[in-house]
Amino acid sequence: MTLTASPIRYPDAASRTVMTRRAWWLVCLNLLIPGSVQALAGDRRLGRFGLGATLVLWTLVVVAVVVWMIWPTVIYSLFSTSITLWILAAAALFYAVLWIVLTLDTLRLVRLVKTAPSARAWVALLSIAVMTVVSGTAAYGAYIATTASGFLSTVFVAGPSEPPIDGRYNILLLGGDAGPDRDGLRPDSITVVSIDAETGQAVTIGLPRNLSDVPFNEDSPLHDVYPEGYGSIDGCEVDVCMLNSIYTEVELMSPDMYPDAVSEGSEPGIEGMRDAAEGITGLEIQYYALIDMQGFLELIDALGGVTVNVPEDVPIHADETFTTVAEWIPAGEQHLDGYHALWYARSRHGTSDYDRMARQRQIQEAVLAQFNPANVLTKFQEIAAAGSQVVKTDVPQSMLGYFVNLAGKTKELPITDVPLVPDNGVDPEDDPDYEYIRQLVSDALTPPTPEPTTD
Repeated sequence: MTLTASPIRYPDAASRTVMTRRAWWLVCLNLLIPGSVQALAGDRRLGRFGLGATLVLWTLVVVAVVVWMIWPTVIYSLFSTSITLWILAAAALFYAVLWIVLTLDTLRLVRLVKTAPSARAWVALLSIAVMTVVSGTAAYGAYIATTASGFLSTVFVAGPSEPPIDGRYNILLLGGDAGPDRDGLRPDSITVVSIDAETGQAVTIGLPRNLSDVPFNEDSPLHDVYPEGYGSIDGCEVDVCMLNSIYTEVELMSPDMYPDAVSEGSEPGIEGMRDAAEGITGLEIQYYALIDMQGFLELIDALGGVTVNVPEDVPIHADETFTTVAEWIPAGEQHLDGYHALWYARSRHGTSDYDRMARQRQIQEAVLAQFNPANVLTKFQEIAAAGSQVVKTDVPQSMLGYFVNLAGKTKELPITDVPLVPDNGVDPEDDPDYEYIRQLVSDALTPPTPEPTTD
């Protein structure tokens, strides 16, 4: 009676056909419902534990998918905190070990010596292959989670979040170029990105590094030193009184202007640049992100290079004086490694700062386009290692989920670009009209609503 009722637990061991068929059933059940093999044919206590763990995993996955479809910000926020990532890593390691135990126990219960000789190797190979793929994937997931946790802790601060201002988040992006011929770092790429907090609609405002007479709001410590604009009366403390010189002057000569900068995840020079950007644009800037252009090439190499459409030949210089040409990046579609991409963004020979601004935006867009899930997962270690050396920001970890979700909306919308260059009516070097600049920014953020047409 028992043999007939339970052929999986009490098979006819004398029949190779029965044992072979049973072996395949056990291997498939172990793959589809881990723990079921032990519940049916082995240690029921281990089986109940395995089935319970499987049910918990399935439930968590279903709940996560449902929440992601309804409220994705919650999922993004959960998986962008160090604590959650460490919990995820521990859970992944637990399931990796559990699947190894269940698979090895399944092979024991199969009793290969009782199966047909022609099936033994295939049953064993399939079991081992499944165990390697499933447990290996879980172990790799644990590695990704711990690496991501370290990356987030290194790059992002643990400070409080900032609310949107007039319904928008304004972020200062600085591309820093330290260079061996310079004292300190000077931001060669300066952009303010204003993002609608609900829709994700973005406006980018490109600030030329050679803007002169930069104004400061009255609450800025730099306003007390330069009430008429940066260097407009008696010059400044560095050799050239341009926008990007503000970082160097404050960082090296007047860091006491911003005594709380370091404790708040910033630097005095960055805070000086933030005040300058606010004075230029009329916007209040909640966050900044500084990208080290020298380290940027490591990130590009980690991504496998970037593909850009080069409009005309661009020189690579043989020295830091930017006068002697060593080689050329030819016009046309080019796949650039980090070294060539960096030179493409910073080359000066026979070109203007405004051309460089356009090339820098082009490289930034190309890098962002390559941050797809497949690329990031396969090269995560290299990307995380490079990224922790490249990026400095005061965006708190608590805001990452929100901004990831907002970035998804931004990708679906056209981005308005407001370059402050002569072609847009701005002369950066000769008494720039900052009232006009602020009006340009305001018009881009709140474009006029077209009047309804009447029939």
